[in-house]
Order: sequence, then C-alpha cells, then structure tokens
Amino acid sequence: MSTLIVLLPLEPSGAASATSLFDYVRTADGRHVDSHDRALATLLPAAGGAELVVVVPAQALSWHRVELPKGSLQRSALGGSSSTPRLRAVLEGLLEDRLLEEPSELHFALQPDAPADGPVWVAACNRAWLRSALAPLEAAKHRVARIVPEFAPDAVRLQAIGSPEQAQLVSTGPHGVSLLPLGAATLAMALGAQAEAPENVDIVAEPGVAALAEQLAQRPVRLQQAAERWLAAAHGRWDLAQFEFSNSGRSRAWKGLAAQATVLLQAPQWQAARWGFALLLVAQLVGLNAWAWSEARSLDAKRSAIRNTLTQTFPGVKVVVDAPVQMGRELALLRQAAGATSARDLEAMLSALGTALPPQYSATGLDFAPGEAKLKGLPSNTEQPVLDALRSQGYSLRSEGNLLVLQPAPSAAP
Repeated sequence: MSTLIVLLPLEPSGAASATSLFDYVRTADGRHVDSHDRALATLLPAAGGAELVVVVPAQALSWHRVELPKGSLQRSALGGSSSTPRLRAVLEGLLEDRLLEEPSELHFALQPDAPADGPVWVAACNRAWLRSALAPLEAAKHRVARIVPEFAPDAVRLQAIGSPEQAQLVSTGPHGVSLLPLGAATLAMALGAQAEAPENVDIVAEPGVAALAEQLAQRPVRLQQAAERWLAAAHGRWDLAQFEFSNSGRSRAWKGLAAQATVLLQAPQWQAARWGFALLLVAQLVGLNAWAWSEARSLDAKRSAIRNTLTQTFPGVKVVVDAPVQMGRELALLRQAAGATSARDLEAMLSALGTALPPQYSATGLDFAPGEAKLKGLPSNTEQPVLDALRSQGYSLRSEGNLLVLQPAPSAAP
C-alpha cells in the first residue's frame, strides 16, 4: 500500500505556519523507503490514493501508565476504545499529579486495544502544539489518516538519534519511552533498566551517531536511517487521533480495518500466512476446475448412453436431436402399428376418468385432441379424492373456465 509519512516539526506552540518545513518519506509497498526529503506543506507530494500518516516526534510526547476505573472504558462497534468526554475527564484526574502542565492543555491517547481491567499506556502531548503542527497540512488539503508516535512502549530497544553534537538516547520497553542525552552514564542506566540482559538489548543508531554509540556500548550497533525509523513507526498499531482529533466513529473503524489489512498484506511476519492463503486459493481453483471437468465428462457419458439406447433400439433414427422426445414418438408409432392404446388415447383417458369420478357425475360434452380431453358439465371444484385417483393412474385434471381439462401427467409414458 502506497504511504506518505510526514514528521511534524518541533516548533513552539503556535509557531507552525505555511513556512514550516516537514520531513517526509514516500513508500510504494509500505516496506521500503522510495524517497526522503523536506518540503513545505504546500509542496509535499500529493497523497492521491496513498495513506497519509503523521509522525509525532519523541520529544513532543510523554508516556504514562494508569489503571482505569471499572466501566470507564467503552468499546466501539468494531473494536477499540471509544473516546468519550467522560474518559477524557477520568484521564485528567488520574494524571493530574504526574504532569508538568495543566491536564486541560494536553491531548491524551490510549494504547490500541486498551484492556478494561489492567494497566493502560497513555500518550500525552501539548494540544495547542499538535493543532498548530497539523494546521499547515489541513490548509494544504492533505487529509491525515493516522497520527502515530515516533517511538512507542512496545519492543525493548535502545536507539541513538540526532547529531554528534546533540546525540540523544531513546529507550523503549515495558517501562515506557525515555529520552535522555547520549552518554556513558545514561547508556548504562538504560541498559540496567531493561528486563533483558544488557548484551541481548538491541541497540540501533542513526549513521551520524553510530560511531559514538559503538564507542560507549563497546559493541557493534545496528544502523537505521531516520526515514526507516519513521516507516517502522507508521507500521505500528498506535493512533494518536483520539478525542477532539479523532474522525467519526465509522471513519476510525475503517481506519482500524485498513491498518490491520495493511499489516496482513505487507508485514514480513505474515509472509508465510500470505503464501499459505495463496496456495490454498490456487488449490481450491484447481480442485473446482477438476470437479467441473469430471462432472462435464459424466454428463457427456450419460447423454451418449441415451443416444446409443435410442439408435440401438430404433435403428431407423439416424439423427439424434432430443433423445427422450424422439424415443416417445417412436414408441407411440409402435403402439399405433400394434393397435395398442397409450395414455394419450381417448379410450385410456375415458377409462381413467370413469374409474375416478363418482357415479352421480356425468359429462355433457367432450372435446378431444391427442393427449388432451376437455369435458363439459362437470363441477369445476373437483374433490380431492378424484384428483388423487387420476394422479395414481398417471393423469392430471385442471379447471379452464367452465371446462375440466384431462391430460397425461408429464411423468406418464407416452
């Protein structure tokens, strides 16, 4: 899925404007960086059919772990938490003593699929700054699909970012997200705070600070460009567009479904599942075609057997067009030649009618054609026992105005 990823500029609250520069990344498949540059909001590449994902820098976010009161978290119709004013008030009360700013000045966002009865991660940032940073994008008619954090408390990782003069260390893990100056003391403290052994902790660094990180860690580090980091952030499940920054509930649901579909279609860990599904689909198509071919062969064999039966029984038939009809016609000719009656003859039809009708019924008129007898003078609402008796002899009786029409049943022999 084509995606345009934009990093919000770290400018003071209210300072973002049409002259603000945005770092951006374009990707066609969601896995590889196609281009990376910086431009004004009006000069950003047109998203077109691509998803526009906005990344909030780590410096703009703080992370807090809280226990929500029972019943304060409501679920939306398609999963996920519902951003309600009541939940906003609950978060303000829980975080009031932990924040350096007034809770009313901050924007909050809950973790994806937040549990109703356990600890929940809450991301917080300055509301005025976020609104100001998004304003140039909205003014340039760029529709934001998701707002994601640059780092989230998921995988255990240490990441060195910035420049050699202003190197910073980002620590992520069960403790949350910490942003510290990169140094020997802070690196040792971050390694000690992780639940894993220090040698097992993944250390990632931008190329500009990779040498410094290797010197402090005394081991090789994994290189990662800033653009690759933002691409990884866009693949995360977090969406900070909640409360006043959220779209309608239906839009949020569709965005969640689209994000999950993107993960299933592009994430490397689902590659085996995608191959398995493709093989299953191919096997089903092959099996369906094989079954259809087998059924067609069986049907052709039955038609051939019927044609052979007709031509072998009646050698005079040279061209077979409709075997059952032609066979019935040939049988009728044989009966006629032998002087035998068939169910379509007048004698057989009158005999069946005389057997089925009560003695008090008598017809006043008869109009006969081969295979059909129209009777006058009989009640149009014939009793059910009469109909059953005729049906047992292979005939059907129906009303047609003031007449009763007697015909051989379709299944009766000609």
